[in-house]
Amino acid sequence: MDKRWEELGTLLVNYSAAVQPGERVMIAMGELESYPLVHAIYGACIQAGAFPQVQFISEELNRLMLKHGNPDQIGWAPEIEAQGMEWADVYFGLRGAHNLDVFWDIPSDKLSLLRKGMGKISTLRWQKTRWCLLRVPNAAFAQQAGIDEETMLDMYFKACLLDWQGVSKEWYRWAEILNQGKQVRILGKGTDLRFSLEGRTWDVADGHWNMPDGEIATSPVESSIDGEIYFDFPGVLGGRLMHDIRLRWEMGKLVEASSSTNQDFLRSVVNTDPGASLIGEFAIGTNPAVNIFCKDILMDEKIDGTIHIALGRAYPKSGGTNQSAIHWDIIKDMRQEGEVFLDGKLIYQNGKMLI
Repeated sequence: MDKRWEELGTLLVNYSAAVQPGERVMIAMGELESYPLVHAIYGACIQAGAFPQVQFISEELNRLMLKHGNPDQIGWAPEIEAQGMEWADVYFGLRGAHNLDVFWDIPSDKLSLLRKGMGKISTLRWQKTRWCLLRVPNAAFAQQAGIDEETMLDMYFKACLLDWQGVSKEWYRWAEILNQGKQVRILGKGTDLRFSLEGRTWDVADGHWNMPDGEIATSPVESSIDGEIYFDFPGVLGGRLMHDIRLRWEMGKLVEASSSTNQDFLRSVVNTDPGASLIGEFAIGTNPAVNIFCKDILMDEKIDGTIHIALGRAYPKSGGTNQSAIHWDIIKDMRQEGEVFLDGKLIYQNGKMLI
């Protein structure tokens, strides 16, 4: 087994979640390929004096539900998973790589219903536990990104095993400056989007929430969202790729949602519930080791030189109030063209922070 898994497991337990003796730890093992990291986290938990429990989850099993289940079954939020969030002090969600096209023949309304039920579980996760979500790459994931497995694993481990306390010092400095601003404007290809940050704050993601981590994030005032944004990277959700997404708001109301592929799914997602059509998060990717678009939210939102918004649920830590069963990040590449203004001052250009 690659020794880097053990190193990562130790980092996750001792730094990311700071697991303490006697704490209860839920490890959600997504797909069989995530076992090396499960093994590493489990061992580190035992050494920390905690009580780890492993739960198996799989998109292949979700496919069976979508193919043969009735609406009540598909929209079901599994009770044991929900109770697990009540039981656990710490939750590690290991999202093993799977075939991105596993749901290729599933109707959009069924897929949206499944994600709504799963969203109820994820809401409990962030309400009840200290959590960390991870993607666990493999050969299929590398193929999805268009690169070889060795290059993928090298990028992954380099991005995860950063000197988090050292690299994040600059991010915290940026956050202090950003917290002094009230109005954001984003300009770029097909984009002129504005919103207020009155009463909101910026948070630094420095290896505690996700792995790899690396972003600074806030939550817009929902009623102030105005303008449009175009995404050159495809949106990815439930194995569906939505290319050329365009979203437009008028004073806090979504008035346009279009894409060149899977538009029906896009529209079903933004209609999941009243909060799904609003921006719960705006963030800037900062991880210097992530530089390849992998068609995976957990990796792609960390790319240094990108920004992203999340439709749906806001994190209260930033002062956000939007409620939704979904929290869907969509990434925009700013490295070739794009500007961010804070209170009229240019602070970010072509993927580089200027403050």
